[in-house]
Amino acid sequence: MAYRIRVIGRVQGVFFRVSAKEKADSLGLHGWVRNEKDGSVLIEVQGAQEKIEEFIQWCHVGSSSSKVDHVETEEIGEQGYREFRITY
Repeated sequence: MAYRIRVIGRVQGVFFRVSAKEKADSLGLHGWVRNEKDGSVLIEVQGAQEKIEEFIQWCHVGSSSSKVDHVETEEIGEQGYREFRITY
């Protein structure tokens, strides 16, 4: 399974990407996370469905300093990622 996730709120400059990587790594998920120009964070993640569901739940809370207002999810085709990384 693979999903594209957009997280909206106070999610830039609050260690959201680093925390997302740590969470994805702990769940064995692969993909990437990046800041978008509109202030949101965009994530593509793939792995086991139950692990992705847990990751999406985490996205609704985010890092300890973030304030998530909204999370959008979209199922996408698997991308063949081999790790989870922070991109720019």
